[in-house]
Amino acid sequence: MIRVGILTISDQGARGEVEDRTYAVLREALALGPYEVARYEIIPDEPAQIKRVLRLWTDRDGLDLILTNGSIRLSSRDHVPEATREMLDKEAPGIAELIRMESYKKNPLAVLSRGVAGLRGRTLIINLPGGPQGCRDALEVILPLIPAAVQRITGRPVAQLVQDYSFD
Repeated sequence: MIRVGILTISDQGARGEVEDRTYAVLREALALGPYEVARYEIIPDEPAQIKRVLRLWTDRDGLDLILTNGSIRLSSRDHVPEATREMLDKEAPGIAELIRMESYKKNPLAVLSRGVAGLRGRTLIINLPGGPQGCRDALEVILPLIPAAVQRITGRPVAQLVQDYSFD
């Protein structure tokens, strides 16, 4: 199993003012494959808090995959890409580029996303959009790739249980 952390970044969500609807989308998609959601947290868009959780989930908990969602737009308040980049040992730009490229086909504004992806130790971290539909579009593209990526990163075999993650 691939141990996953889901980190939702939302000021309003962290204050309890809105429901985290994207979390349900992530859980539903991950249930189709060799994934175990081991951690979940919703925090405000504060770089220090984002980095603290990423550090704990990688260094202490040794998760295989962290999916962040939210706060990757072209906004002065969105800090997730910068905070994530500071925590990475290696970037994996092809993942973020693929998400933008394929998501563009459904929503041209997807190219304005600033999400990044990369490795911290043996953990793959990927920034996803905060909205449920944008997250679905991204997951359809990346989930089939994750088992092979985790296998290469960790050196342990990972079963690919599902080939098609489309939500249509």
